[in-house]
Amino acid sequence: MTEIIFYTHAADPLDVARRVAVKAHGQGKQVMIYAPDAATADAIDRLLWTTPATGFVPHCRDSDALAGETPVLIGTRADALRSADVMINLHHAQPPAFARFERLVEIIGQDEAGVEQGRERYRFYKTRGYALKDHDLRQPAG
Repeated sequence: MTEIIFYTHAADPLDVARRVAVKAHGQGKQVMIYAPDAATADAIDRLLWTTPATGFVPHCRDSDALAGETPVLIGTRADALRSADVMINLHHAQPPAFARFERLVEIIGQDEAGVEQGRERYRFYKTRGYALKDHDLRQPAG
């Protein structure tokens, strides 16, 4: 069953997604960054290019001709990956086909609407019996 990890109170959700993708790629995992709108897909694509050259993460859109050979995909086609290891959700609703993946990463920002949408997704997964983990990204006081 898919393990679901929530990163909450993210000051910059896209940067958290970038860091998670880099780490998963470093572990030899195939990654789908679920970005159903062009603006989000463009933004995460640009961020992945800013990763230091020594840590370059090969990535492309799921519609690209090289998608079948690329370990990190951006888009909505979960079936474009050879191995369904990690899905990073950048959408306000649970992504379709998330249950194919070993791990689903949900990143919740600090805005009120995003927090409420994150709570709804958390309840959705919990009522269906998924294993949930939570990482609070707020900076400790002091």
